[in-house]
Amino acid sequence: MGQLLLRALALWLALALPASAADDQSTLRAREAGAAMARANIDQAIALYTEALADKTLPNERRAVILTDRGVAHARRQSPKDAIDDFNRAIQLYPEYAAVYNNRGNVLLGLGAVREAMKDFDRALVLAPGYAAAFSNRAGAHMRLGQIDMAIADYTKAVALVSANPAALTGRGRAHLTAQRPQSAIRDFGRAVALDARFSAAYRGRAEAKAAIERYDEAIEDFSRAIAFEARNAHLYLLRGAAYLDAGNAASAAKDFATAIEINPQAAWGYVARGFAYTKAEAYEEALNDFGRAIDLEPRSPKAFAYRAWTYRRQQQPELGLRDVERALRLDANSAEAHWARGEIHEAQGRAAQAIADLKKALSLDPELKEATRALARLGVSPGADAAELADAGLDGWRVFQKGRQFVATSEQFQRLKVDIEMLGRGEPRILDWEVKSAPFAGIGLLRFHAGTMDGPRGPEEVEQVAIIDLQASTVVGVETQRRGSRLAKMTWDEGRLVVASADGTSDEFQLRQAKAKEPPPPVKRVAGEQKTPSSWPPWAGTGRKPKTLFDLLFGN
Repeated sequence: MGQLLLRALALWLALALPASAADDQSTLRAREAGAAMARANIDQAIALYTEALADKTLPNERRAVILTDRGVAHARRQSPKDAIDDFNRAIQLYPEYAAVYNNRGNVLLGLGAVREAMKDFDRALVLAPGYAAAFSNRAGAHMRLGQIDMAIADYTKAVALVSANPAALTGRGRAHLTAQRPQSAIRDFGRAVALDARFSAAYRGRAEAKAAIERYDEAIEDFSRAIAFEARNAHLYLLRGAAYLDAGNAASAAKDFATAIEINPQAAWGYVARGFAYTKAEAYEEALNDFGRAIDLEPRSPKAFAYRAWTYRRQQQPELGLRDVERALRLDANSAEAHWARGEIHEAQGRAAQAIADLKKALSLDPELKEATRALARLGVSPGADAAELADAGLDGWRVFQKGRQFVATSEQFQRLKVDIEMLGRGEPRILDWEVKSAPFAGIGLLRFHAGTMDGPRGPEEVEQVAIIDLQASTVVGVETQRRGSRLAKMTWDEGRLVVASADGTSDEFQLRQAKAKEPPPPVKRVAGEQKTPSSWPPWAGTGRKPKTLFDLLFGN
C-alpha cells in the first residue's frame, strides 16, 4: 500500500525549483493541479498538468516530476495505461527520480504484475534507501507472493523510518494476521488507529484479529467504527454480521447481511450469509429462499449447496441434505463446508464415526471453520487432542503444546485460560518467567516467553514476548515485545494503567481491571533454568473489496 505523492508536490515546487521559475505559468498550473487532486477533482487536475507540460522550455527533471504527478492522477481515475505511459516518459527524462519507480510499481501491483512491481520498488530503494513508502509498497508485493516474513521485515523498516505511519502499521498488522499472530496484529492495528482515528482499514483489521481470538463484542465495535467511515462497503457488513453470528446474535447478523445485499444485490455470498443466519434463527423458509437465490446467481457455488444441506439437516430432511452435499462435492471435492455439512447429517443419523471423519476432514481443509469445531465438541472430540507437548518448554505449571505451526500455553492452575504463543522468529517457544502481580494490580499476570531468533543489523537477535493476562476474566489483554537483542521494554504501572515502551520502538497503553475480590495466591516467580520437578466461514471469504482508505493511500513519496 502506498501514500499519496501529492503531499510532497507543493513542497517540492516551492523549495526545489529555482527562484526565477517560482511564478511562471507551468509552476502555477502544477500547483493548481495539486490543489485539484487534493479536492478529488481528478479530471481538472489532469487538464492542468497537461497545460503545465505544454511549456516547451521545461527542464527534463521538472517535466519528469509533472509527468509523474499526472500519472498519479491517471491512476486515481482508473486509467492504468495512461499512468504507466506518463511514468515511462518521466523515467526517460529523469531516471534518477525514485518516486516515479515507486508509483509505477504501485500501478503494476494493482494490475497483478507483482514481480515487475517488485523490480520498480527495488530500483526506488537503490536510489533512495530511506524511502519509507517504497518499503511499504514492496512489503505489499511480498504479501501477494506469500512471502510474509519478508513483508513484515519491509513494513518494519518503513515504521522505523516514519514511526507515525498508520498505513505501514496496518500493513504489518495484516501480515501478522495472515501469519496467524492475532495478538501481534492487534498491537499494530491499535497503534495505527491511535495515529489516525479515521483510518477504517485499521479498525477493520483489528476487528478481524479480535474475532480470531473470540473477542466478538470488541470485534463488533471495531467493525462498527470502520462502517462509520465506509457506510457503503458491503464487505464490512458481512464481516460484522459474521461476528454477530459468532456472538450468538443471529437477528443482528441477518440485518447486516440484508444491508450488504441492498448494497450489492447481485452478489451470491450475501444471500448465502443471510440464509445461514436465518437457519441459525430457525427461519427455515426464509433461509431456503436465500440459498435458492444464491444458487440462481452462482450455480457453481459449493458453499450455497453445503449451507442449504445443513438447513435440511435442521429440518429433519437428511436425504435432501445429502443430495446437496453431493452437488457441493462434485463442484469442489475439497469444500470444507461440504464435509462439515455431511458430518452434521451423519451425526443426526447416529453415524458418529463417519461424522467425526468428515468433521476432521473439514477442519483439515479449513482450520477456522468454527461450526466443525463445535460439532466435534458435541461428539466429545477435542480438535486439539492431537496437539503434542513440547518437552522442557513449560514452567511453574505452564505447559506448551504444538499443533501444526501453532503453539499454545495452558496452566494447571488456570484451567479456563489458554495463551497463544506467537513466534516472531526461528526456533521453538519456551516459558521464561511467570509472575502474578500484587495489589493494586492483583489478578494481572505476566507470562514471558522466548519467541524465536530474528536477523538484526548486527546478526541474530533473541526475541522475547510477554503476555499480559487478566486472570479473573481468563483473557489475554495484550502481547508485547519484551526484548529484541539488547533492546528491552519498559513497563510503567500507574493508577490502573500499564504503559509499555516496547522493545520494537513503539509504545502501547492498557487500562487494566484491578481486582476488588479475593486476591489470588501469593506471587510465584520462577526463571527458566532453575531446578524444578516436573473459513471457510464466512462464505464470502476472498470476494470483498479492500477499504477505500487503503486505495486513497496508493501512491507515496
